[in-house]
Amino acid sequence: MDNTLKNKGLVLLRTALQVPSAEFRAGQWEIIEQLVNDNAHLLVVQRTGWGKSVVYFIATKLLREKGTGPTLLISPLLALMRNQIAAAERIGLSAKTINSSNHNEWYQIYSDLEEKKIDILIISPERLSNEEFREKLLPLAQTVGLFVIDEAHCISDWGHDFRPDYQRILRILQILPENIPLLATTATANDRVIEDIRSQIGERLGIFRGPLARASLILQNISLPSRAERMAWLAEYIPKMPGSGIIYTMTVKDSDRIARWLQSQGINAQAYSGESESSYRERMEQELLENKIKVLVATSALGMGFDKPDLGFVIHYQRPGSVVAYYQQMGRAGRALPQAYGILLAGEEDQEIIEYFIKSAFPKEEHVVTILGELEKSDDGLSIPMIESRTNLSRSQIENVFKIISVETPSPVVKNGSHYHATAITYTINKTKIERLTSLRHAEWNRINEYLQSRSCLMMFLQRDLGDYDAKPCGKCSVCVGHVLIPDRPSEDLIIKARQFLYTNQHVISPRLQWPAGISFSEEKWHGRIPEELQANPGRALSSWGDGGWGELVKSGKRANHFDNKLVHTMYDLIENQWKPDPMPTWITCVPSLRKKTLVKNFALELAGLLNIPFVDCIRKIKETNPQKMMKNSFQQVRNLDGAFEIDQDNIIDGPVLLIDDMVDSRWTFTILAAMLQSAGSGPVYPCALTNTQGKDVL
Repeated sequence: MDNTLKNKGLVLLRTALQVPSAEFRAGQWEIIEQLVNDNAHLLVVQRTGWGKSVVYFIATKLLREKGTGPTLLISPLLALMRNQIAAAERIGLSAKTINSSNHNEWYQIYSDLEEKKIDILIISPERLSNEEFREKLLPLAQTVGLFVIDEAHCISDWGHDFRPDYQRILRILQILPENIPLLATTATANDRVIEDIRSQIGERLGIFRGPLARASLILQNISLPSRAERMAWLAEYIPKMPGSGIIYTMTVKDSDRIARWLQSQGINAQAYSGESESSYRERMEQELLENKIKVLVATSALGMGFDKPDLGFVIHYQRPGSVVAYYQQMGRAGRALPQAYGILLAGEEDQEIIEYFIKSAFPKEEHVVTILGELEKSDDGLSIPMIESRTNLSRSQIENVFKIISVETPSPVVKNGSHYHATAITYTINKTKIERLTSLRHAEWNRINEYLQSRSCLMMFLQRDLGDYDAKPCGKCSVCVGHVLIPDRPSEDLIIKARQFLYTNQHVISPRLQWPAGISFSEEKWHGRIPEELQANPGRALSSWGDGGWGELVKSGKRANHFDNKLVHTMYDLIENQWKPDPMPTWITCVPSLRKKTLVKNFALELAGLLNIPFVDCIRKIKETNPQKMMKNSFQQVRNLDGAFEIDQDNIIDGPVLLIDDMVDSRWTFTILAAMLQSAGSGPVYPCALTNTQGKDVL
């Protein structure tokens, strides 16, 4: 053994961890040594918090001192990249990332790479889909000193978080010199995933696999079906949790809702999701790292690799889709603490959310056929907005098709700039594979439900599901100790408060600012940016369809063709005491329907009476339209409404107006009518709906 090299490694380890007496964990030095001295290809499967990133940072430092080129690190999440850059810099490595949020830095990074000033380049697998970047990467690939694939389970379609863009990594491997060391790392790969990764990377791949037990974690499962019960439980027990932590939710809407609820109860909580601005996410990560907030309520956007060693707890507001996803997320907690909590809550809506994710994971065959058919008709290729104008497919459905078929080898499409072109390849979607993976996802969901009901050690259950068959009972979880560790029922007073919160959980209806690309419609020939004087003002929706609170009452009212008088009084309270639009509307009108002619009109009339302002029936629907929920993108939604309404200009009042509808989804009905009303001489238009149906099946 090269003791001089190991001593250098130890110095780097202690610097990285900022612990003067730190020693390598079992296997860490052996992996580093094989990478540095033997140019090995290795897959490391170790528990979260074991120190996989330390291994490749120290290996990079030692390889750079030998005169090799930079490390190329494939990393899946921006949050993870930021952690990795900070960790690399602690041992004197220059680490840079090229991602969607730092476009203005790319030129300098490319220049620094050419001048050999960068030790580690961190990129996402999605970046490999960019043709310009691939051209820049080709010469770099010949000089790479170490190739690292973090969260390598994403390569395998058997993995819980398979990402098609990870398949592009295999093309990079093909152009790397054979003597380049390679390290793939993950905490969540069972036997099947390991074999799949090896079959794709190559039989040369050695496996380092360690025990997956997390000795510091105390696990407990709690079933609380209603949202109000779980919200009350969080409000009661989050303040009693050690340090700061994370609450994971399955949807962006829930992350926002739970954060606002906890804030209303005096708890320092913030929401975090992939829809948050990059600068906001970075600030929230830092505030959590510095214990400036009690809890971050996050989607899976804050997941793999986020490293806060003293995170005191991870709580799941809903069941995740698999045991391995749960292990990966709860593994954020207790990395450098003697004790931390992992609590799984379960609710009545979990099944519906998971079914949606499973159903939308792969494109439908008819979507693939439709898009390829349109591309074949076009000599110049089509952009995504152009495809929207030619098909009734949503942007996410179109992007999902391209995400799958563009990584096929050979691919039936090529991308040039923003346009996709059909190739000569005849493509048929692999229905057998999709059926297999869909069946696997359902099996994984069944396993998380078995975990929820487990009567054996919870940590042992997780370990064995991930292939750690030597697992022993942890002696700490609620099953091992034989009783609940944290009470599983919140106070009735808090449940009542949570229900009240749900009943006042209004939604802002943000105004549309731009007509869909490529469309020009109505006598006004509207296109491009919507003039400010024709834009709707920010509006309000009283509820979310079916989501507890008033959403359930709206749902039953739609079916009965009559809205309960409670909704009228609640809307009045929202307008007068909570929203308080300025200037306050001086009259009311409503969106007419040819199917249910009196439903919304009667509601608007009653509301006008309470507000003591006139109702003016000035909008007429002159042609039948398809339900907007059936229109899958903005182009088709606007086209569906073109020429559907006319305004009775003789009855228009020159003053701010409340525009009432029962449901809001795409916001285009409100947008078009706001423009028409203001063109006809009304004042500012305030959209107001009983419920927000975005993302909900209401047909």
